[in-house]
Amino acid sequence: MGFPDVMRALSDGTRREILELLKGKPMTAGQIGERFSISAPAISKHLNVLKEAGLVRCRREGNYLIYELCASVLEEVVAWLLELKEDGQ
Repeated sequence: MGFPDVMRALSDGTRREILELLKGKPMTAGQIGERFSISAPAISKHLNVLKEAGLVRCRREGNYLIYELCASVLEEVVAWLLELKEDGQ
């Protein structure tokens, strides 16, 4: 996970919506895709960007990949932003 990867991942509205969905509970790619009017390959691409940034992780359960939010990376970003804000005052 690199900070540029995290910021690039968060810059897209669809990816932010996916994170919101995963905030509630882990989901399969199919369950996530049902919430959007874009193709399955597009959902897969968004999930890969989020995974590469360390914002989500996935695990296999049988034939399914289960995606879940990885809050520790978000906590690091928030801590950095708060630190930046404090330094700017």
